[in-house]
Amino acid sequence: MIYSMNKKYPEIKVERENIYYAKLLLEDYAGINGELSAITEYSYQHFDKFNENEILAKSLSRIAMVEMKHLEILGKLIKLLGLNPEYKYYDESENVYKYWNSNSINYTSNIKEMLYNDIRIEKIAIANYEYHISLINDKYIKEILYRIIEDELVHIDCFKMLISCEND
Repeated sequence: MIYSMNKKYPEIKVERENIYYAKLLLEDYAGINGELSAITEYSYQHFDKFNENEILAKSLSRIAMVEMKHLEILGKLIKLLGLNPEYKYYDESENVYKYWNSNSINYTSNIKEMLYNDIRIEKIAIANYEYHISLINDKYIKEILYRIIEDELVHIDCFKMLISCEND
């Protein structure tokens, strides 16, 4: 099974500092449905299923590692854009930064429920990336975000394959 597109990530650079763009990327970085949440959720699931389902646990671990690469890329972009890549996101509705916490992690042990939820959060992440791409006018950032989306689509395919294995 593949866990990432077999394609190099674009060079991490920005056209210029832009705090607004950095705030948008903080949501992808450490927002409720951001990369930090995905890493934490998939790592928990890996540990939960380690002794029960080796293939599932290994797949979740590998996907979490890809998400760690995304977190690294986003952190570097946020820094280049002028903010520190703290584990927080900007809540526009309240005009405040909120620090990441594990309250949004789904701790279910039911494998099918877990995998369907994983698909759901990947789709939310893709929608967030697409929305942020529509707001960002920086060709380098857009190129990087499109590349990350390609990995997220691979993750959805992985989760669908794991569900089909559960159905057998």
